[in-house]
Amino acid sequence: MVTLSVPLPASAPPHPSACDTLSYLRWRSADGPDSAADADRVLVAQPGVFEGAGAFDSVARNTVASAAEQGKHIEFWALDRRSNCLEDHTGVQAALGNGSFDTATDYYFRDGEADGRRFAGYAEGAQTDWLRDQGLEQTLRDEYDILRLEFPDQAVRKQKVLCGGHSLGGFVTGYFAEWDFDGDPATTDDAGYNQCSGYFALDTSIKSGLGVRGVSFPELPAPLAGVVENGSLALDTAMPVLRLPAVINPETTNLLALAGLAARLRPEETNDLVRRLPENLNITGTLRTLLSQDLGMFATGNPDVRQLNASNQAVLGAILDDNSQPLGFLQASVGFVGGGPVGPKTFPVPDAIARSRLAMGGFGDAPKVSPTRFDQDTVYRWLDYNDPAIADSGPYTEPGSEVTSIDELARSLTEPPLDFTEWYFPSRLTLDLQQKTAPSFAHNHIHRDGVNQNPIISFRSSGGIPVADSGNPRDEVIELPGYNHLDVLTAAARQNNGRPEVVSTRLADFATGH
Repeated sequence: MVTLSVPLPASAPPHPSACDTLSYLRWRSADGPDSAADADRVLVAQPGVFEGAGAFDSVARNTVASAAEQGKHIEFWALDRRSNCLEDHTGVQAALGNGSFDTATDYYFRDGEADGRRFAGYAEGAQTDWLRDQGLEQTLRDEYDILRLEFPDQAVRKQKVLCGGHSLGGFVTGYFAEWDFDGDPATTDDAGYNQCSGYFALDTSIKSGLGVRGVSFPELPAPLAGVVENGSLALDTAMPVLRLPAVINPETTNLLALAGLAARLRPEETNDLVRRLPENLNITGTLRTLLSQDLGMFATGNPDVRQLNASNQAVLGAILDDNSQPLGFLQASVGFVGGGPVGPKTFPVPDAIARSRLAMGGFGDAPKVSPTRFDQDTVYRWLDYNDPAIADSGPYTEPGSEVTSIDELARSLTEPPLDFTEWYFPSRLTLDLQQKTAPSFAHNHIHRDGVNQNPIISFRSSGGIPVADSGNPRDEVIELPGYNHLDVLTAAARQNNGRPEVVSTRLADFATGH
């Protein structure tokens, strides 16, 4: 993790001093140069919605390693939004250090101490009011400042840097390419397109910012997408952090890291997380939404999902695998459940609707499954993406459509010092991108041909969410059969067809000029 001192403008609302910094994760070859300025290329990535820098862990490792095999030393930087300064990862990091899952759950749920600290709770109200100003303009300025500070010579930036992102990060990159950072359209050394030599799009489109305004973002859950698309700037005042009462909020996004931690420390033990969770409406609603087989189970809580016997790996798999996770922007092809019977999952949407990508926009097209037995004699286990038993999974999956390792996913959710999922996503950012005219940055000059100034490589998954063409003749589009939205970041280096993973190898080729 690299952290730079970059204070917010003097006009910014009161905020913690820790938020006057910018952080990113830096991956580089162990035998490469210490200085990024001496690297052959540096890929700089913007995260998607509710996504932190840690989500890029696998694709970053694999891309850097692929280039090293060609004798090239490239780096991969994943940016973290400034709002993530409010997160507290103490419990997870302490548990990784001592190997005890109880350290983390005691810290977050039972007022336990870790590394001399106690969890202060999740920020809300006045603690997050300053995020009303963390919209598109500040997000772009933050990326520019990191590049400017790390590569003071603009000519070096232009030669070394490739700019891109995943999901929402692709739309942000399109605006970055066209932004004028010194306020003088007559000078172009500061223009976004002159900070990069090319662009990369990870299950997203990089297109003109003016072409993005007013379009919908299918990666958002339907209720959130409705809030954003029908909202106005006034919503920022009422809701500076984008959240829902269940499934999407700071407490539940932290649960994903804890699920990864349990799977990392004790993969075959059963229900380390589920049975330690406190009883509250938010967590109960989230568990029922994600794990209920049908509406009746969700409404009554019978059978109780907390009584399901499942290994820690199986719990993590059930949360994120495309055969059970209904939200397209949270889906990965990470294997399949084993050890007990499964049946059709018709909640939170009927499977016939969930399989129609056009009908729901944010839902994947894989048939959903759910355990059908909750007795004490059945313990569900997880079959990793390359387990030979995947071939016997019936109509639900086959080896060619499983691409992400459950072990690597657990690592990425816990070990990077910046989170895989962010707790506090600033609603201003999506509101700025959604509006046909956004007063918050209408004064800024846009270089309308900025995206066209550099080549683009785009990777497009076959499931999860639909991605529109950029319409740019300089855009090389690579289709990814069997991949879902998260797989573009999390896929394993070696695939079931015996070949190297496509995104990282082609991205390395793009970076090294092959």
